[in-house]
Amino acid sequence: MKLVLVTFLLVSLVLSSFLFEESMAGSGFCAYKCKARCAKADFKERCFKHCNICCQKCSCVPSGNYENKHECYCYRDMKNYKGLPKCP
Repeated sequence: MKLVLVTFLLVSLVLSSFLFEESMAGSGFCAYKCKARCAKADFKERCFKHCNICCQKCSCVPSGNYENKHECYCYRDMKNYKGLPKCP
């Protein structure tokens, strides 16, 4: 009985953390993270637009202004139609 309870709690914890992470990738999370990432960009509106697109798809935004793309592989690996990096 204890094994069943422990298993249920572990599965519940994993599922709840997944759902929490997904909810954090909503527009408020992305807007906050992208505003910080694009603060020093020359073209802030374009940076913010593309950052939000990437955040919605990847559920993460690397820290800093342009560096640290290794923190979010999905963000780093997205390319535009010309094969250049899509995410700022």
